[in-house]
Amino acid sequence: MNTLKATLRVVAMLGAGLLLAACEKPPIDTVQRGVRGTGMVQVYNPRTVEAQIPANQPPADQPAIPVTEGSPKAADVYQNVKVLGSLDVGNFTRLMVAMTSWVSPEAGCNYCHSDNGNFAEDSKYTKVVARRMLQMTQDINANWKSHVAETGVTCYTCHRGQPVPNNVWFTADAQPYGSNFMGDKAGQNSPTVDVKLGSLPYDPLTSYLGGKEAIRVGGTTALPQGKGASIQQTEKTYALMTHMSSALGQNCTFCHNTQNFSKWENTPPQRVTAWHGIQMARDLNLAYMEPLATVFPANRKGELGDVAKMNCATCHQGVNKPLAGVPMLKDHPELAAYRPYTAPAPAPAEAAPNAPSGPSQ
Repeated sequence: MNTLKATLRVVAMLGAGLLLAACEKPPIDTVQRGVRGTGMVQVYNPRTVEAQIPANQPPADQPAIPVTEGSPKAADVYQNVKVLGSLDVGNFTRLMVAMTSWVSPEAGCNYCHSDNGNFAEDSKYTKVVARRMLQMTQDINANWKSHVAETGVTCYTCHRGQPVPNNVWFTADAQPYGSNFMGDKAGQNSPTVDVKLGSLPYDPLTSYLGGKEAIRVGGTTALPQGKGASIQQTEKTYALMTHMSSALGQNCTFCHNTQNFSKWENTPPQRVTAWHGIQMARDLNLAYMEPLATVFPANRKGELGDVAKMNCATCHQGVNKPLAGVPMLKDHPELAAYRPYTAPAPAPAEAAPNAPSGPSQ
């Protein structure tokens, strides 16, 4: 009997230990973001927040170079400058140096440019991709202010000193084990970080951020009217919301009204910003990333042959504002909008002596 009691005591202690292991060590900070009594409280672990500070510090940057009248343009000096040709040479070089530190500090310029010193060559796929990513960055800053506002983004927002951002995704195989005795898994029960290791559908990103499927949940009344969403759609929507919550480091009530998650009335303004963020990520993946499938080598693609794509965590990386809201764009206005280069008109040739002044026939 004593042995049984001792065994039960050990089991109870282990159970309590496992239970407490899932809890966070106090103290925990809370911030009321909604009307009192609605439960719209954000919970923060101060130790987690403190640990995020070093990862969200922008790198040191060189000051912009004053532009004087007559400063040569990059396209007038260098060959094959297709995106930044209208930028003056000094600030063009400054941006190239910055991009090297943002994306490839170890490999340096040769990560994108030819090893033979011919910077005009497009022989490396990384240069072709980088050019397209520059256009994407300018597109975000010019046309997606509904999400990035005036803070904007630069290459560092996603890359953080890495050639490939830490948070990208590929389309997952819905039947990773084939059609065998395990049956159709319906894209579930293969826990991934994107859905916080839950049993929810493990690839909601392909439908919503790589496609144009509508985000829907099942009926919100006891007797729903009309055609509602399926249980599978609801579960996939919850999977996407789980990803977004984790990517921003916020509770669901950061964007939703606890009284009715589906309604837009009385929701925090962040929900509108998040809605535009979903549209932005979807648009950028379809317009910029997917068309690069023929450019990327096989070793940089996913198991199904698709290219890496962006999600909420690509920029946010655990905080509700990337880099804690530091506006790096203000130091690089050349990334604010795409300005095609126009070559200066050639100077008129001097008339030869005694040449007729009128037009020739």
